[in-house]
Amino acid sequence: MTEVFAGIDVSKARLDMALRPSGEVMSRPNDEEGIEQLVARLQAAKPTLVVVEATGGLQILAVTALAAAKIPVAVVNPRQVRDFAKALGKLAKTDRIDAAVLAHFADAVRPEPRPLPEKQTRLLAGQMARRRQLTSMLVEEKNRRSAARSKALRDDIDAHIKWLQERIESLDKDLDQRIRQSPLWREKEALLRSVPGVGPIVSRTLMAELPELGALTRKEIAALAGLAPFNQDSGKRQGKRVIWGGRATVRGVLYMATLTAIRWNPVIRTHYERLVAAGKHKKVALVACMRKLLVILNAMVKSGNFWRKEQNPA
Repeated sequence: MTEVFAGIDVSKARLDMALRPSGEVMSRPNDEEGIEQLVARLQAAKPTLVVVEATGGLQILAVTALAAAKIPVAVVNPRQVRDFAKALGKLAKTDRIDAAVLAHFADAVRPEPRPLPEKQTRLLAGQMARRRQLTSMLVEEKNRRSAARSKALRDDIDAHIKWLQERIESLDKDLDQRIRQSPLWREKEALLRSVPGVGPIVSRTLMAELPELGALTRKEIAALAGLAPFNQDSGKRQGKRVIWGGRATVRGVLYMATLTAIRWNPVIRTHYERLVAAGKHKKVALVACMRKLLVILNAMVKSGNFWRKEQNPA
């Protein structure tokens, strides 16, 4: 039997679906009724794989419904799909064209469907995202205050800064309570935070944004976070290895954790010093240490073993 692949282009208002190889297209509102109709059509089509782009959370309802209907679905990085479309020479862009490209991507690349995080994990991810937004606004307001010339303007900014600080503090309390209510999360956070350099923001971001931690191989988890180096070679030319794609939020917290770990974590510090002594650029050495820290955390979650400085868990 011919395998069927589907791509769904998600916008705030609509869902555009394309099936391959039939070329059938279907457009429905991005609401509960529209999603139900798409799910019903896909249940009848029995696709091998459905591919949806990550679109800032707009895809969550549709992906949740597909996963609940046991339809294999993969949420992919939009950059991968854009590069794939360029390689095919498809420069025109409409919602229906994008859906067809996603279906073609599903057929050609066949990304691995990953289980949708449980409801509580999604709630945690939402709270962590909101905390990042508030923190970003706080930094912006502090920068504006330093440039404010009038006392009235500074007072107004100070009031907003105080409100933002209170909201962040309140959100941190909510996060603490949510973690304490889950025995599994309590144990996982305690395990992650046993590693020198890993604090509450790092551990909670990893739990929220990288639920696959502990379930993948070291190469898979590095690639998922965007920390796996890719070759840039052509003919006799050997280019530099580069990292790209993956989950930027995870990389961001790992960067900050690694800066601390280089000072206080003996395993990471030794690895960093060895790379620098071998002539590696400090930025390259730092990224390598980020990858090593992630691999260590992945191995610890997989085994359930807490950090011991005399033993390298990776």
